[in-house]
Amino acid sequence: MAAADLQQKWDRAARWYDWGVALLEIAVFRDLRRRLLASAHGRVLEVAAGTGANLPYYPTGTHITAVDLSPAMLEKARRRGVRHASVMDAGVLALPDSSFDTVVSTLGTCTFPDPVAAVREMRRVCRPGGRILLLEHGRSDRPRLAAYQDRKAAGHAKHLGCWWNRDPLETVRSAGLDPYAARRTLFGIIHVIEARA
Repeated sequence: MAAADLQQKWDRAARWYDWGVALLEIAVFRDLRRRLLASAHGRVLEVAAGTGANLPYYPTGTHITAVDLSPAMLEKARRRGVRHASVMDAGVLALPDSSFDTVVSTLGTCTFPDPVAAVREMRRVCRPGGRILLLEHGRSDRPRLAAYQDRKAAGHAKHLGCWWNRDPLETVRSAGLDPYAARRTLFGIIHVIEARA
């Protein structure tokens, strides 16, 4: 799906997105965000920041820069308190090399037209030795569920460009990163990945 189409879809979704994921947020994502983002530090770039759901979980003293393809999603993030926000394509980040201590993306790689290119960009803008923190959903490690995701993937992606059968860990490795921590939860669908640039 082209970036312009994705932008339109997510601009429309901004009105209902937080309500649509509220139960999953409470039951699953809130605790995962809290644990993952506890290790963020310094200058932080959040890619595909959406409505700013991560903001409450960053440690005190971090300086957050948020980017997203959707201006409407970023407007919601600003209302939540994100101060530095720019409309930007994850696959071509208009940011200098090695300019962030931590790069974060949560629930974003499923929608990137080229997720490997996007993760390479995250690696590029992260300083050497910095952290790349990902909370993603993707293809389950349970064969029946994975087969169902594969069968329904194209139909599911029509709505918001979300390919729920991608493998986030494989994406990270294909982008040239070697994760130092990776775990799954919720029937093997949710991936929590930590890597160093």
